[in-house]
Amino acid sequence: MTYKKLRVIISGGGTGGHIFPAISIAGKLKEANPETEILFVGAEGRMEMEKVPAAGYEIVGLPIAGLQRKLDWDGIRHNLLVPFKVTSSLQQAGRIIDRFKPDIAIGVGGYASAPLLWQATRRHLPTLIQEQNGFAGLTNKILGRRVDCICVAYEGMDKFFPADKIVFSGNPIRPEIHAYTEADRAEGLKYYGLTEGKRHLFVVGGSLGAGTLNQAMRKWIEAGCPGGEDVEVLWQCGRYYKAGIDAFMKDRDLPQIHYTDFIGRMDLAYACADVIVSRSGASSVSEICAAQKAAVFVPSPNVAEDHQTHNAMALVSKGAALIVRDAEAADKLLPTALDLLRDEVRIRTIERNVAPLARLDAAQTIMDEVYKLV
Repeated sequence: MTYKKLRVIISGGGTGGHIFPAISIAGKLKEANPETEILFVGAEGRMEMEKVPAAGYEIVGLPIAGLQRKLDWDGIRHNLLVPFKVTSSLQQAGRIIDRFKPDIAIGVGGYASAPLLWQATRRHLPTLIQEQNGFAGLTNKILGRRVDCICVAYEGMDKFFPADKIVFSGNPIRPEIHAYTEADRAEGLKYYGLTEGKRHLFVVGGSLGAGTLNQAMRKWIEAGCPGGEDVEVLWQCGRYYKAGIDAFMKDRDLPQIHYTDFIGRMDLAYACADVIVSRSGASSVSEICAAQKAAVFVPSPNVAEDHQTHNAMALVSKGAALIVRDAEAADKLLPTALDLLRDEVRIRTIERNVAPLARLDAAQTIMDEVYKLV
């Protein structure tokens, strides 16, 4: 099939769970026709303003911001400015659309997608949004009544969106994430300096890290790493927490604990892991499904509508993952993960159950919908 050249705006961001699917969609559109022109629209000061240019795409920032829940003086002052930022963002979004003249506008959730998609629907442009989570975000719920197509990753999303607009696509993921061979595993062990013949636990808290996961690791280490015989841990603590973890690990002789602030080759980290401990953001869940790995999820309580719990339970209910509540993680997380790590039969059962949940064609499905609309 020949795909014609398009002009596409992709808007949204704020977290990796919004940004990486957006970049995957852009990559698939460029793969279909390298002459397709793509402009990202993000929120000033947010993660997308760094990650999108690093992926090779142009991005324009809007001054949009959300309300602060913490009502100290800084929070109140911030909230007083929000209406002005929304108005300014709507005006700027309209000018961006008029200048770029897109064939279609795509929203991936996050602050910036609201003004951009709102203005796109006012101009009767073809519009599509992608909802990554099992519980729809506020921005997408509002936009769902106005846009032409809604691509979702979980079943039962008709309780949030008009059923006739829903397309079950799954979440686009990085193309290097897949089911791994023994050769991939050996490459991963070598890359991260891990030892063949031991069991390997991968603890990943996202690019900024997760305080709860780090606290659980610290408590387990302070207790002498019980149950960790013949276990090596690859621990991604995050940039925000790295200095504190450095101080904690100083003078501790623990060669079996390999910690780092950032995982450069996530594909190889997945490849060599026997069990993964992770938050349950949409991208993380989708990648773990694609990698066909056994995971223990710790949903973040600091997200809207507790959507990470909904994401995790979509797997847990099918016997495709385990869950530990954030409030119980300090005491239960490492014992739960290590119990699973020692149970080869249960690991294989979870791997078999998670494999059918992977949607490796998500970006292709979304691209097909884009061309139908255009």
